[in-house]
Amino acid sequence: MTLTRHITKRPKKTDTASNRTIGGFRKKSIQLKTARGRKNSSQRWLQRQLNDPYVQEAQSLGYRSRAAFKLIEINERFDLIKPNSIIVDLGAAPGGWSQIAAQMIAEKKGRGAVFALDLIEMDALTGVTFVQGDFLEPEIKQKLRDLLPGPVDFVMSDMAAYTTGHSGTDHLRTTLLGEMAFSFALETLKLGGDFVAKVFAGGTHKELLDLLKKHFKTVKHFKPPASRKESPETYVVCLNFQP
Repeated sequence: MTLTRHITKRPKKTDTASNRTIGGFRKKSIQLKTARGRKNSSQRWLQRQLNDPYVQEAQSLGYRSRAAFKLIEINERFDLIKPNSIIVDLGAAPGGWSQIAAQMIAEKKGRGAVFALDLIEMDALTGVTFVQGDFLEPEIKQKLRDLLPGPVDFVMSDMAAYTTGHSGTDHLRTTLLGEMAFSFALETLKLGGDFVAKVFAGGTHKELLDLLKKHFKTVKHFKPPASRKESPETYVVCLNFQP
């Protein structure tokens, strides 16, 4: 099955909670047999995972995570991944975005490559060079920069701080990671390169947004359909880097 088919047939949700439609086929809701030993929050999360059409489709297609569909949808809208793209994936684990980017490059028989970084370990992927470490540590960022063959075409960041349960704090911590990702993009992007980063409810802070608009010809917020409606996440998409 080719990636082109994957892109053209994304999971489609019905309006009912009890049934889901994926690729034209309706799937019945799965009910947990027992909640013994589970907290209510864990029970709700597991029930949602079992009945999430993107989770089910990701499993059937061999994707590392449902987040793979977010990048597919972002790329469909903005055409970011080219055959010869040099791509950096920040916050890569478990590898959903790196997997899609590497597959797109391979299917187009390009000479591009993906360089991924995350704090936690990630299983190897063909066409992806992985660095494990804390992105906030200067020596880890330098290690990643040293691997790059030259200026980068596309920096993508799906990084999010570990949630505290306090929306304001979580927003600020994820915004900080977005700012750090932008700083890295400034140092590594080539002329005309692109940048995408996750932000939380409220969008991008005005100071950062002003900086982005100063360095990119086009800056937009985009929430891909694969992002859960109840999730506060969205993505800032920055096109055509101007140093």
